[in-house]
Amino acid sequence: MALSFAKDIRPLFRADDISAMKDFGGFDLSKYDDVKGHANDIYHRTREGEMPCDGAWPEANVQKFKQWMDGGMQP
Repeated sequence: MALSFAKDIRPLFRADDISAMKDFGGFDLSKYDDVKGHANDIYHRTREGEMPCDGAWPEANVQKFKQWMDGGMQP
């Protein structure tokens, strides 16, 4: 079953993450089109522990994001 942005990915981003990325990254992690357009960068930054800024995601979250990407980034 394919993961969706609304159900599976959007909840991974906390309000602080969304605010920080709007301020410093210039895009909105709560918006499907923004996350889809920056998915490769988000994946690499979360995989390397550079994002979110207050500490790395658990590996399960990184893999969920990758699975969403590999599944066609459904809305």
